[in-house]
Amino acid sequence: MRKFLSFIGLLCVALNTYAQQKNIDAEINQLMQKMQAVGLSVAVIKNNKLIYSNAWGKKDIEKNTDLSTTDVFRIASISKSFSATAIMQLVEAKKLSLDDDFGKLIGFSIRNPKFPDKVITLRMVLSHTSSINDSEGYFNLDVINPDKNPNWAKCYSNNEPGSTYNYCNLNFNMTGAVIEKITGLRFDNYIRKNILEPLDFYGNYCVDSLDANRFATLYEHDASKNSFEASPAAYAPRREELSKYILGYSTPILSPTGGMKTTAIDLAKYMQMHMNYGKAKGKRIISKESAKTMQTGIANNGRYGLALTSTNIIEGKVLKGHTGSAYGLYSAMFFDPKEKFGFVAITNGCNSSYANQNSELVLGECLQLLYRNFIQK
Repeated sequence: MRKFLSFIGLLCVALNTYAQQKNIDAEINQLMQKMQAVGLSVAVIKNNKLIYSNAWGKKDIEKNTDLSTTDVFRIASISKSFSATAIMQLVEAKKLSLDDDFGKLIGFSIRNPKFPDKVITLRMVLSHTSSINDSEGYFNLDVINPDKNPNWAKCYSNNEPGSTYNYCNLNFNMTGAVIEKITGLRFDNYIRKNILEPLDFYGNYCVDSLDANRFATLYEHDASKNSFEASPAAYAPRREELSKYILGYSTPILSPTGGMKTTAIDLAKYMQMHMNYGKAKGKRIISKESAKTMQTGIANNGRYGLALTSTNIIEGKVLKGHTGSAYGLYSAMFFDPKEKFGFVAITNGCNSSYANQNSELVLGECLQLLYRNFIQK
């Protein structure tokens, strides 16, 4: 009798799980139709554990291959937080300070010509309050070097450094170069050794260090044709440039600002580390103080810290994390460090008009759906 009751209990759990999965699939498919999403991969952390991961849609439209949870995406601007994490490690090692003059760290003058006496600090660069902009581009450090570009002054806004939030990719490609100058290691190798390997994290900035068969094709949406075009540049190996690499100068080749490539599940491992204020898998990546510094808002109306921002996308909750968008991809990584839950959601392409309507957080509806189904219940 006891065995029978046990069997009935297990059967009920299985049926409930099956019903829940069918409900989630139905909601996700409806959302994907609304977004016209090519593919979607998610991971959910609850009570500090990975409780759910799944993938829907296509990895590659032309090959008609389905997306799986082991597929790799270029995650775009969530990548910035890896650089900030590395910087906090160097701060703890007393190799530099957040209040250091950034020009002294990078090796050439970093001064807004409209405010020549105002020091632009590393903290300002990491919080997008440096007054630096991307108007001259951000894949070459020469654009802001007064000795290399006669138009260097255009890289600065009219705002006093430290006064205004101005999102800027160049900030983080320069930060990657500073990491190389301080450590003597190529940017991707430092990140791999000091952040990824301790977390048992599959991913990297360098394409050739990963299995290209696992790359999910990224798709830009053409609104005029209502069609999707593949973006092969997302995974360009840039081997020739890497063969001539100069530490502290060539860093934008690896794109610290947006070039991390990984899976939703592995990104959840990294998210969990920040959720636990710098610790995961029994290993401390950064100190609790450093983690809280990254999560504490100092810009954009108190929302943006050091490569981590805050959102109220879940009513009554303040989640920490970051978004990303590039080559048609949209990504979101947000967590609650107090209640120990979080989400990763990545799509390899969706309707551009939907993205424009939801530009602040394209995957917000997806996160709300995951919250209702896995956290709120």
